[in-house]
Parts: sequence; structure tokens; C-alpha cells
Amino acid sequence: MTSVLPITSTQASAGHFSSCAATHVGLVRTRNEDNFVNRPDLGIWAVADGAGGHQAGDVAARLVTDALNEVPGGLGAAELLAEVRLRIGQAHDNIRAVAARRGAQAIVATTIVALLAHRDHFACLWAGDSRAYLLRAGTLNLVSHDHSLVQELVDAGALSPEEARVHPRSNVITRAVGADVSSLQLDKKSDRLRFGDRFLLCSDGLSKTVPEGDITRLLAIDDGSPAERLIAAALDRGADDNVTAVTVAVVPNTGRNLEATVSWRL
Repeated sequence: MTSVLPITSTQASAGHFSSCAATHVGLVRTRNEDNFVNRPDLGIWAVADGAGGHQAGDVAARLVTDALNEVPGGLGAAELLAEVRLRIGQAHDNIRAVAARRGAQAIVATTIVALLAHRDHFACLWAGDSRAYLLRAGTLNLVSHDHSLVQELVDAGALSPEEARVHPRSNVITRAVGADVSSLQLDKKSDRLRFGDRFLLCSDGLSKTVPEGDITRLLAIDDGSPAERLIAAALDRGADDNVTAVTVAVVPNTGRNLEATVSWRL
């Protein structure tokens, strides 16, 4: 199946990083509530997925991605991480204020998954079920861990991962930016980068539609835009949700080496 609407995409590169971002409304919905950040010049990439079924999820996703696009350049690793946390926290407060103006029953929220890179290290921050994957030496690893009802059931041994994918409440998230908590908690993982690493950030419209084996194969292809290939694969499989992908490749840059040690201890 193919869609009459085009895939919206961007490509960018800076330093050791080459990245692609693509998004599509999918084959069922009329509004795209996903948004993304593709800023290798800042060392920031992100995907936000406005909480499905809630009011103004697209507004929430835009508020958090706009905040990340406004991070100043030239920051060190610790400064970058602190600034990203601060801006996501401010977006959380702003989204809650939007919800408050809409009335007591209004819910405005979004997931966030963000990748930060500085020299030879990366950090990943997330809230919700938008995911981060790392393809390294031919093996695809899930970096993030979903904040969702079905993931809690999988962790408790009550569901298998296969059952979770088709569970009727698979869209229920347990943490989000703008959710009804005063202070947002972001999970974090960090590690060293290697040349050849390829990252994928995506909304659940992709991760629930395209099998990981296909993600691995499509992410590994060198030509063209891997983000667009992944979106096209989701559409071919009848994507019934908005679908967004940001891919980041760590590529050689003869002007620098991946040798400096940095700290992500925030």
C-alpha cells in the first residue's frame, strides 16, 4: 500500500555526524502529531509524538521540539546535557499551562526521545514510548526502555513482547512531557561512540509496524535516506498511526578523531 501524501524529510551533516529525518501522517489519521529535531550542528536529534487521543498533541510535540531547536551552539558535554534537560523541563511546564487553559479535563502531552552527541560520547534521554535504537557492527540494540502499560506487563512477565505489540492498550503511556506531574523524570543512557554507529529515533508508529529485522536491514543501507526508507516500509505495511524516524550515522571526519573524554553525569 502506498500513500498519496509525500514523506516530509530533511538531511543534514556536521562534524562526525550525518543525519536524516522523515515523517508522515500515516494512512488513517488526518493530522500529524509527531515532530522531530535534526540538528547535527548542535549534536541534538529528537522525536516527539503527541499523545494519541489527547487534545492538541501536535501543539505539545511542537513546544518540546521548538525548545530543543533553540539550544545554543558551542556547549560542552555537561552543559549540553544540562541545557537539554532544562529546556525539556520548561516545555513540560508550558504544555501543562496550555492544558490548564483548556479546562480541568484537558490533557496535552507528548513523548520525547532525544540523542545528544559530543566528540566521542552520546547520551539518550526519553519519556514515553518513542524509541532509540543503535545499530553497531550489524547488531540492532534498543537503547531506550518504553514507559508504557504493556512494557510494565512485559517486565512483570505477564506479557511476551510479541503479545505487547498487539495488545489493545499498547498505546497507553505511563510517562510523558506535559503529563499531570509537577516534575518530569527523564531516563538516560550514555556510552562511547564508534565510527560506523547508526542510531534510529522513532515514534511508535514505526516501531510497532516495522519488524526489527527490517529496521536493521534498512538502517544498514548506505545509499539515500534511511529515514525515508523506514517510513516507506511502515506505509507499505499499512501504518495506521503517524510515523517518524530520525537516523544518525557516525562517519569519519579527517579533521578530528574520536579521542576526547567527556562527562554526561547529570
